[in-house]
Amino acid sequence: MSLAQIIPAVDLLADLKWRGLIAQTTDLESLKAELNKGPISFYIGFDPTAPSLHVGNLVVLLVMCRLQMAGHKPFPLVGGATGLIGDPSGRNEERNLNDTSIVEQWVERLKGQLAKFLDFNTSANGAVLVNNLDWTKDVSALSFLRDIGKHFSVNAMLAKDSVANRLESGGISYTEFSYQVLQAFDYLELYRRHQVKLQLGGSDQWGNIVAGLDLIRRIEGGSAHVITIPLLTKSDGTKFGKTASGAVWLDPNMTSPYAFYQYWVNSDDADMENLLKVFSFKSKKEIEEILIEFRDNPGSRGAQKSLAFELTSLVHGEKVAIEIEKVSQALFGQEELENLDSEALLQAAQTIPNVRITSFPLNISDAFVESGLVKSKSEVKRFIQGGGLYLNNKKIENLDQSINKEDLISEKVAILRVGKKNLGALLNI
Repeated sequence: MSLAQIIPAVDLLADLKWRGLIAQTTDLESLKAELNKGPISFYIGFDPTAPSLHVGNLVVLLVMCRLQMAGHKPFPLVGGATGLIGDPSGRNEERNLNDTSIVEQWVERLKGQLAKFLDFNTSANGAVLVNNLDWTKDVSALSFLRDIGKHFSVNAMLAKDSVANRLESGGISYTEFSYQVLQAFDYLELYRRHQVKLQLGGSDQWGNIVAGLDLIRRIEGGSAHVITIPLLTKSDGTKFGKTASGAVWLDPNMTSPYAFYQYWVNSDDADMENLLKVFSFKSKKEIEEILIEFRDNPGSRGAQKSLAFELTSLVHGEKVAIEIEKVSQALFGQEELENLDSEALLQAAQTIPNVRITSFPLNISDAFVESGLVKSKSEVKRFIQGGGLYLNNKKIENLDQSINKEDLISEKVAILRVGKKNLGALLNI
């Protein structure tokens, strides 16, 4: 990712605002002045609460990328310490505490993922990865309470939304209650060690981040800033980044690149303007052109495909994105299945309705019924008569047709299709 020269604060903040990426800030004029002085050091924290980041994390991560591309210096923080505690924000119940060894493994995995998005080279604004375990592991409980805890008012801590909501829903442990103090301590330490003067985070983090600003003022007599990013929801009000099968992960072993690509392709039309602004690195003019074409011809799903390719390239690499795009087209008869990368095709086949087969030949009616694409053999007959059943994109003409091992692509996969859109697969793995 190439890095630009310092972009004037008015342009950077205007772009973030146009994209809907600013929920709250500290004093805006003071923040503009700080950004215009030259490269500012800033950070976002990512707690290792799972072995991978997910597309919800991608919202704030890409804002971090935008600031680095504008010339500012990122300090992505992996919470080796706070990950052991658990953030109560946005939760109605206590987190399960993970074993220290598990958290350590997840810290390493998150480090690898962050390196895909940020430039960690030796330039003036190269990213620097930090772990808050480095400055908390040797601090005694007494020292922490005396030097840090004394600056926090319990009344103010109780008033924080994340705490107040939990108190209303049944209570909160002292462990999670203390999370905001640890997050504030992070900001103080990064201010001291690296002159970090801006923290980014989700809008649900506002109270925790402001506590860090207050701590910097009380202990160091300094000032710093905050930009929070709105929590993204779909047009129907449901949580962004969730599917029927769970979260959409950035790790290809947890969410396959094909499933990742399809998540964006299947985005609702009503969400596309917002999604393009939030996730695409295309300019305002380019996005507006995509949206004009999209509104003229929504059936083409051009906006969805454009965003799906861009983000799959970003997360999994352009080569993978090209193969996945070919697979997506081929499944619907727009490319030859036999010309595809076999691993990419197999990956896609495992994300659509499928049935595993161990013996051949297999009757065509049995194949479609067992895959769940049709309800009965009589329905299979009607579809064949209407020209609506396909095996590997070839129309099935005969009810007595059998599927043989030779019909499998790379001896592993056969693709079934009903009509234009309903897909299934036969797997020999």
